[in-house]
Amino acid sequence: MLDFLSINISELSQYFFDANKRIYIVYLLSALALAVPVYWLKFSGFSLLPFLRFVFPKSVYTHKSARHDYVLLVVNKLIKSALFPLVVITMAPIAIGVSSAIEYLFGYLEPIALSTTVIIAIFTVLLFLFDDFTRFLLHYILHKVPVLWEFHKVHHSALVLTPFTIYRSHPIESLLYAFRMTLTQGLVVGLCYYFFGPTLKMYDILGANALVFMFNFCGSNLRHSHIWLSWGDKVENYLISPAQHQIHHSDNPKHFDRNFGSALALWDRLFFCHIKASQVGKITYGISVNHQGHNSLLQIYFEPFKKAAQSLLPKR
Repeated sequence: MLDFLSINISELSQYFFDANKRIYIVYLLSALALAVPVYWLKFSGFSLLPFLRFVFPKSVYTHKSARHDYVLLVVNKLIKSALFPLVVITMAPIAIGVSSAIEYLFGYLEPIALSTTVIIAIFTVLLFLFDDFTRFLLHYILHKVPVLWEFHKVHHSALVLTPFTIYRSHPIESLLYAFRMTLTQGLVVGLCYYFFGPTLKMYDILGANALVFMFNFCGSNLRHSHIWLSWGDKVENYLISPAQHQIHHSDNPKHFDRNFGSALALWDRLFFCHIKASQVGKITYGISVNHQGHNSLLQIYFEPFKKAAQSLLPKR
């Protein structure tokens, strides 16, 4: 048990040095840099200590909701390490299955003769597009299917947003996202294996997909924060800004089920759930002003099971 805890705490500490994690130190520093012009425009100047108080307000980072996020990061990591290896499938058999299915349907294909650079670029872009779309799709389903919404509601119950809110999720939702990632990667690898052969590489920056790295570098940690950063109407037609994701966390019913996307706004526009930051005024976060379902860690973990079961029962 002590070894298990030691290993997992050590792995958690490495999140700050792993480019595949949202709280990678480079992403945090880039978010801090992007907060500077927001502060400058808001207060018509810059002063270091007031800026730090603006970025790290005590009322936000010591809020009960934020404290729950810190604990959930640790506890969910332990749950994931203990249970997920028993239920999560790996990418390789899915990739082989996809490639074999395509070959069965359309016959064997000699690998397309393209330069290595082009193949790497195609593979990198496809991984990014499929990943972004399936994230959107699962997020959309989590909102629309009542039994799943009860688990996703944990994330939306945050009353303040910090970069650690990304880890405020129920283990059931985390499991669904793990399945999604495995299926998505298996699909893309299998597809590209069929067309380009077994030598597949992606463009990466410090081990992360280059496009994902750039998205995270461009203020992804401000998405879960009180710092309102909009890209402007034109850019927000194509890319989801931090402010647009904050709207997704609004407790105003007018903003429910808006801006499900992670990086690309295309999916929200196709599903008619896109809204720009300029269309929204001041917002507060949470599910609703009257919601009281996630006030303790016990409620956060067990209330969703109760509510999900109730949603499956026939209504009288």
